[in-house]
Amino acid sequence: MYVLGLMSGTSADGVDAALVDFQGNLDKPKWNLLNSASIAYPSSLQAKIIAIEQGMKVSASEWSVLSEEITEIYSIAARSCDPTGLARIAGCHGQTVFYRPPEKPYLRGASWQLIQAPLLAVLLEKTVIYDFRAKDLALGGQGAPLSPLFDAALIGGGSSWRAVLNLGGIANLSLIPPVTGPDRHLDVMGWDCGPANSLIDLAVNKVTNAKLNFDRDGLIASKGLPDLKVIEAWLKEDFFQLLPPKSTGREFFGLEDLEKRLSEVNSHNDQDLIATMTCFTACIVAQDLENLYKHLAIKPAELFVAGGGSKNHFLMEEIKKRCMGIKVLTTDAVGIPVQIRESIGFALLAWWNICKKPYGNSITNADRTSILGVAVNYE
Repeated sequence: MYVLGLMSGTSADGVDAALVDFQGNLDKPKWNLLNSASIAYPSSLQAKIIAIEQGMKVSASEWSVLSEEITEIYSIAARSCDPTGLARIAGCHGQTVFYRPPEKPYLRGASWQLIQAPLLAVLLEKTVIYDFRAKDLALGGQGAPLSPLFDAALIGGGSSWRAVLNLGGIANLSLIPPVTGPDRHLDVMGWDCGPANSLIDLAVNKVTNAKLNFDRDGLIASKGLPDLKVIEAWLKEDFFQLLPPKSTGREFFGLEDLEKRLSEVNSHNDQDLIATMTCFTACIVAQDLENLYKHLAIKPAELFVAGGGSKNHFLMEEIKKRCMGIKVLTTDAVGIPVQIRESIGFALLAWWNICKKPYGNSITNADRTSILGVAVNYE
């Protein structure tokens, strides 16, 4: 089946689209990436989304206009990727504007991915599957990350444990068990590690007076020295000591959090500040992998990296330096372009929805498995 996957992440830089053909076994499908496309948000739209994620108040009419703008760009990305209309369905993540993890036993989690799915279905003249997190949250789960099972299906296991790291606004890990040996029957695992590009991008925007929104190739960070002493203190914070399942968002690692951290760095040099924020992300990932080995005696042999952060050379070198004994690659090595891994994944989640395949609850800690996503038919 031809399926479109559409994704915009917490970095709010635009919409990525993937046209994928899925065939065969639902758990281990044969898949072929036919095309991909990326459409950037206008800078004003990106700034507004990020401001809203930081708590900026907007009116009901502004919410409506914002959702229409986002939906229109989703439709442009979809048509750019699939100009002849091969896909029967489109899996659409929408733009995250709010996330609240559950606090059992009393508080359910919540997540809002902004999109007008009926409008998108009409614009594309096809069924749209969206709102993939809500059912899991209603069942007491974290609603995130959704990537571990699609990583297991798309990349598959190796002779030893494999890890997949997404470096978007937030860093999250998937752990795929080996195909042989005593661990082969263990569950796929996954969780959010903490900030990836969210704090780095905000810091770059701040020190350049909004002239830059991100550190291209890690060039700014590469000229600075990270404050390892303050990073060591940050790693002791409660969230970074939690064992999975755990998830987070820009609400927790946004501008207010950045201002606090910048005030604690023992340098006022801009390059040092960016280097510290970048190194912090690498140390978060390394500590999570160390804790995985400490508590479960699991250490992946390979770490496949995707997302915008995989293009940050300084960040990638810091990850390689701190994840000793693990071979660090990008997902390009297994045929998955780093920019559109999640788009391919949401195409797969949409196919699973149509095929009525439930998503496992061991990752999100939901009360039970469930079929994720809501279908809006064009007809």
